[in-house]
Amino acid sequence: MNRNVWMLFLCQALNGAAGISQALMSALVGYALATDKSWATVPYALQMAGTMAASIPAGIIFSKLGRRAGFLTGTFSTLLGIAILFYAVLTANFALFCVGSLPMGIGFGIGQHYRFAASEVADPAARAKAIALVMAGGVLSALLGPEMVKHTKLMLEPILFLGTYAMTALLPLVSSVLLMIVALPPAPPPQRVPTPIGIILARPAFITSAVAGMVGYGAMNLVMTTTPLQMMACGFGVDASADVIRAHAFFMFAPGFFTGPLIQRFGVHRIIVAGGVLNIMCALMAFGDPSFWNFFVALSLLGLGWNFMFVGATTLLATAHAPAERVKAQAANDLIVFSTVTITALTSGALQTLGGWAVVNTAIIPPVIIACALVIWHRIKVARLMPGITSPLTS
Repeated sequence: MNRNVWMLFLCQALNGAAGISQALMSALVGYALATDKSWATVPYALQMAGTMAASIPAGIIFSKLGRRAGFLTGTFSTLLGIAILFYAVLTANFALFCVGSLPMGIGFGIGQHYRFAASEVADPAARAKAIALVMAGGVLSALLGPEMVKHTKLMLEPILFLGTYAMTALLPLVSSVLLMIVALPPAPPPQRVPTPIGIILARPAFITSAVAGMVGYGAMNLVMTTTPLQMMACGFGVDASADVIRAHAFFMFAPGFFTGPLIQRFGVHRIIVAGGVLNIMCALMAFGDPSFWNFFVALSLLGLGWNFMFVGATTLLATAHAPAERVKAQAANDLIVFSTVTITALTSGALQTLGGWAVVNTAIIPPVIIACALVIWHRIKVARLMPGITSPLTS
């Protein structure tokens, strides 16, 4: 794999570390600061709203100014968000903590395009591997994010997590340096006759990839966001939650080293469905004993299920558009995916408070089944159109 893909791997790792550390702290800080405890996950929901809101503007920046300018805009937004969050924790201001979550989410959302940039700097035959490898940068995120929380949460005591936000500011700064070095493609030339977005959205490959990504990410986020709250209710401390979230993040991204070859071997559709099965297995574990190892195994299954569904969906998306349509298709896809993630983050706290852990997990099963059924339908459709042809779509 070429040097540029590896540098994007590092950028993805740093972006993910900031996101994972915030995912771990956000609900706990929100719970401590909010008067109504059902609002504990609202800051994280606003972070996801920022990620969603970044989708279309990011596409415009990438198409007009190129990948480098777009990604640097993202690192600046992340840094701004961290500064606001730092001050909000310092002053115990819940409203300001919510405000700071928005630019944090915008930066995280722009960083989601590292996987698309990887497919552009790699050889066409290696796109699936490049996408999976860059997303595997989350392995470093899984190690760095929770460990940073564990070792810096009392660095500026007596205020919990204040030191963590100070250290997190280093992550977008290092990313900015890497982005000044990596070779990225220029802005694409404008189409003489732009393809209407409605045509792109109506393509079966786009619909299938968007639904698979939306459900895979939404299901993961709903369960992950409420996990620290449920573990706290079961008597576990921050360090135990950090260990579980680290394992979850590890299994989200570590498979990236072999998900690409698995897609080439078994086909993208089978990998997405396998991810759906893993998510359902995670949900069923909610009915077991609420021990540390139950949380550990369930969240590990959830992470692996997310990887198979999301990497598979991203690979399938690459077949849904021509090169000149890529920015428009990618922006539309991420808008759909992160709108769902925002909704799950916004409702997860209330769902956990009113219904409990089992209800949160049960809620992901129907959409996962529907997404898997759609993927199977698309595979049958592709196989009929390309009989006898071996490809990542039909293997």
